Amino acid sequence: MGATTGGSDTPMASRIRESMPEFDARRLLETHTVAVWDVLCPGHLGHDDEEEIAETTHLVFPYRGVYVHHVGRARTVAEANHVLFINADEPYRVSHPVEGGDATLSIGVDAATLMELAPADYLAGPDRPAFNRSRLPIDGHAQAQAAVLQHRLRDRLVDDLEGETLTLSLLRRTLGGRHPARAVNGTRRQRLVDRAKLVVSSDLNRRWSLADVGERVGASPVYLTDVFQQVEGIPLYRYQLRLRLAKALHMLRDCDSVTDLAFDLGFSSHSHFSAAFRQAFGQTPSTLRRSLMSA
Repeated sequence: MGATTGGSDTPMASRIRESMPEFDARRLLETHTVAVWDVLCPGHLGHDDEEEIAETTHLVFPYRGVYVHHVGRARTVAEANHVLFINADEPYRVSHPVEGGDATLSIGVDAATLMELAPADYLAGPDRPAFNRSRLPIDGHAQAQAAVLQHRLRDRLVDDLEGETLTLSLLRRTLGGRHPARAVNGTRRQRLVDRAKLVVSSDLNRRWSLADVGERVGASPVYLTDVFQQVEGIPLYRYQLRLRLAKALHMLRDCDSVTDLAFDLGFSSHSHFSAAFRQAFGQTPSTLRRSLMSA
């Protein structure tokens, strides 16, 4: 239900307030660009919750249950066929006219990123990172993307770079927005991509974020994502993944354990590493390691 609030010691300043124990909120991803939360609310039939204020504008994808979102006298029904917008610093409250509570995937978006992604006619103003409407309808593909993102983040099957890219892809589809930005010419695009390659290659073990790489190459996370995909035909996270897997092949035989190798190479979990390795090479790292050690 709604967005996360409070706190200022995390990149997006979007932690749940400790004074709201009725929420079960699980942070799935948090970078300087986006923050993704899985929020469960039991709801109280016929009872209006206390007023809340989000510090960051959120796009909220309800996936179970229904509730009503109140901003002043305006009321919006929040359900799975729409994405709900919660603007930064705009007081709101919720109510539950139907039993069962609700569950939502709540995505907080950095102000600059939101201004770059959202169509101008959806925004409250040319310099205001907020929406001029309470919700938009979404299609089945966007619903499926949101579900995949939630499950992959929850099960730690992606790292931050991939998680950010998948989140931006979901937001772009949801907003239907601006076409991907294009550099002035092919040479400048290639130079940007080459700089990004050098950045991620300089430390394959590091869990890079799009903002980290973008800062090094002088591009916004959205622009970097678009241009890298255009030039290389694959997203930046997949390029980095291939480099990590190639390195894993040469370290596998002499590593202390497959799990240690996974974390040393920056994978979010053993299962993430194993699944990616099997998809790339047709067998699990444990199977190949046994084969190498017996050769």
